[in-house]
Amino acid sequence: MNKVTLISKIAEKSGLSKKQAEVALAAFIDSVTEALKEGDKVQLMGFGTFEIKERGARTGRNPATGETIDIPASKAPAFKAGKGFRDEF
Repeated sequence: MNKVTLISKIAEKSGLSKKQAEVALAAFIDSVTEALKEGDKVQLMGFGTFEIKERGARTGRNPATGETIDIPASKAPAFKAGKGFRDEF
């Protein structure tokens, strides 16, 4: 499913127009993004949790040359499915 299909499904299930559904989806994405940037977790009971995971610095290897390289620490968004969502499958 892509974004256009998702917007159509949201519009169909909610009774909103496609334009309203697109605005609602964009607002949801923006709200989650802003919360994560501020260091907050977004928990949706029964669905899951969006959060930022920190990856520590580590040593890696360049596969082409075999040379050892240092990989710096970084942060990445992560999603953990909630029990209700997992149980659907």
